[in-house]
Amino acid sequence: MKQRYHVFRRENGIFYSLDTLTKKRQSLETSDAETAQRLANALNEACKQPAINLQIAKAYLAAADSNYIRRTWREVMAEFVKTKTGSNHTRSERAVLDKSFDSIRDRQLLETRAEHFLRVLESGKVSTNNYLRRFHNFAADMGWLPWPVLPKRQWPAIHYREKRAVTREEHELIVNRENNLEMRAFLWCCWHLGGSQSDMAHLKSEDVDWTNHVVSFFRAKTGVAQIIHFADGLAEIFRDLPGEGLLFPRLAAMDEKHRASLFQRACRRVKITGVSLHSYRYAWAERARTCGYPERFAQEALGHNSVAVHRAYAKRAKVKIPSLEEYEKKIISLPAMNQ
Repeated sequence: MKQRYHVFRRENGIFYSLDTLTKKRQSLETSDAETAQRLANALNEACKQPAINLQIAKAYLAAADSNYIRRTWREVMAEFVKTKTGSNHTRSERAVLDKSFDSIRDRQLLETRAEHFLRVLESGKVSTNNYLRRFHNFAADMGWLPWPVLPKRQWPAIHYREKRAVTREEHELIVNRENNLEMRAFLWCCWHLGGSQSDMAHLKSEDVDWTNHVVSFFRAKTGVAQIIHFADGLAEIFRDLPGEGLLFPRLAAMDEKHRASLFQRACRRVKITGVSLHSYRYAWAERARTCGYPERFAQEALGHNSVAVHRAYAKRAKVKIPSLEEYEKKIISLPAMNQ
């Protein structure tokens, strides 16, 4: 029988295979003639017996790890969730329950093909695409996948819904129509501190240092300490809150979804759309950029470990850029004023 793959050697000494069907040439990454011929024979053998190739691969892999051939995506998801803590753990648990994953949940990793992933992505949402990538990369990093199920370039692009900041006018309209005093104070804290809703809801009176006008707390998402100075505007809000324990006891006892629902109800009362409690973090970042607040200070205040992430939050800020001539005059005048 005519062999599909032939071997030839180039001037650099490296052996290549030639696919006589497609005319495609591929490096065998060896300069040893015997090794090159063995690789070509393996390619030709694979063409003759495609039905048993997977079984042969399983036999080799099982010798190294008995669980290799039996491991399913359900196990991958369970191990992935174990690596998360805090709110990330909760979100991961919720993501695993997505019904779009049911078609691959009990499928063995070695029997998973690209079309299986594509069916999942077609039936899912943006979060499905996001988490399936993470499950796939986790399995690959753990050495549980001998090859990628879906090549990196073939993953459908993730298109997130456009996010925006809440404007000052919108914020004032919302709080002015809010009858619940605790919710009103909570929204003002979000406006002044730019914190996430969970961090703001769990603030305690002990977190407020009145001597130095500082609020300090640990971010629930990262565990990193946040230390932020506050001015008179927020000081007035704090004075009306409990002097011991939680500043927002009712809101702290709620799930983040419940707090989000309360905010959406407040937005509907004043016919505002397109914002969420997270929009207050975007608002803080944009306000900081607009007024020229140093980026490193803003990044620290919001708890962003990545400059890229912080800039994504502040990208829609409208910055008034002075002319170079005006800026030069300002810089030149500074030494004269200090004399």
